Order: sequence, then structure tokens, then C-alpha cells
Amino acid sequence: MIVLSSPYDHPAWNLAAEQYLLQGGDECLLLYVNGPSVVLGRNQDRGSEVDEAWCAAHAVTVVRRMSGGGAVYHDQGNLNYCFVGNRQAGRSSLDGSFLTPVIEILASLGLPVSRGERKDLWIDGAKVSGTATHVTKTRELHHGTLLYDTDLEALHRALGLDSQPRPAVGGCRCKVPSVPSPVTNLRQYLPEKVAAKEFFNIFVQACCRYWQTQPAAWEAPALEAIGHLARERYLSESWNR
Repeated sequence: MIVLSSPYDHPAWNLAAEQYLLQGGDECLLLYVNGPSVVLGRNQDRGSEVDEAWCAAHAVTVVRRMSGGGAVYHDQGNLNYCFVGNRQAGRSSLDGSFLTPVIEILASLGLPVSRGERKDLWIDGAKVSGTATHVTKTRELHHGTLLYDTDLEALHRALGLDSQPRPAVGGCRCKVPSVPSPVTNLRQYLPEKVAAKEFFNIFVQACCRYWQTQPAAWEAPALEAIGHLARERYLSESWNR
């Protein structure tokens, strides 16, 4: 397993990095933190999933990912993980087995999370991680959020969870509404209230111990290709509308 940490906190770059790794041939784990943003599922209606006015007023970026699933809020208290690898004969890409190492790594850090029915992670009756999957003919990608010290009020406001439901508008992207769940932060379950940046470093180190490796360095051609993909796709109005 190649363990990579993103050098950037912009969601468009990190979504492009996921796609770039999917187009390769390696088994990878990408870890990254985004600035305040809403990330929509590929087939969601933007107008019914996001409080656009609130996001614009609070500098919250809205982008669309290539996987399905529901809308999620990211900020610097949220760690994102993305597993990319080859499909395996005789095993369903949708079986949720990618969550096993996340559960075991969190347990090693004193955080006993459990897997939910929707391939998510829960603790004490609240969700701390939602996931989504994208599958090609030969490759598969599984990514998820990990709420550590996220601004939960901003999460609710950005996703419009405290307001009346908004009618869907537009074409086919109004078919997959989000399924809200009670959420919480992992930080409160640690005996020592470790700051988010420090916890993320601890998590990266724990991942490296799990796979007996060291964090990999990015090569210049990869950074350039990811930047180009981010500009061409994930920053484009046609993709994100």
C-alpha cells in the first residue's frame, strides 16, 4: 500500500488527485484535508443539497466528485481518506471491506467505531464517517470523511439541514438526495483533546504502521497532471453546476 498525504487543502485538487490515482495501477491510500467546502455526489442536484447563499457568504467552496452518494461538508477538522486499487475477482467492490483497516487503525488510537448499514462509521449512536465508491472495469475507489473536530453548526448550515427542504431543480442530477444522519466529532472521545492537525499526523503514522511502510513523496509530473485535471474538470462550471 502506498500512503500519500496531499500537499494542498483545495477540494478540486484533491478530487483530481483521487481520479489521477484511479487511472494508475498502484494500491494507494490518499489522505487529505480540505478547506471549508461542500462536496456533492456525482448525481445530486446542487440546488436542493446546498444552501448556496450561506456558502457564498461564508466562503465555502462547492464542488462535485465523480462518485455517487450524498453531499458532505469538509473543513480543517475533517480528515478524508481514499483507497484506490485493482478490482479483485470473486469479491464485490461494494462489500465495504475497505473500512476494516480504518476501523482497526482508529481502534489502535482508542476510538472504538463500528460499521453501519450504509458503509459508514458510527460511535455512540452518531455517524463520524460517510463513504462513497466509484468503480471502473478494472479499478475501484472508496473514499470517506472522518469527522474529528469539524464545525458541526457550519455543516448543518452549509447543507441546509436546519431549513425547509428545497425543491430539486435541473435534470438528471436530482435523483439521489442525501440521507441525513446524526453526526458527532471523534475528538471528544479521546482522553487527551489532541488538536486536529496533530491527530491527522498521528493517523498518518498509524496508517504507515498498519501497512509497514513510510509516507510516499509526490513526483513533479504527478503534481502537474493533477493540477491540470483539477483546472479542466473539478474547477469547471459545467462540472460543478
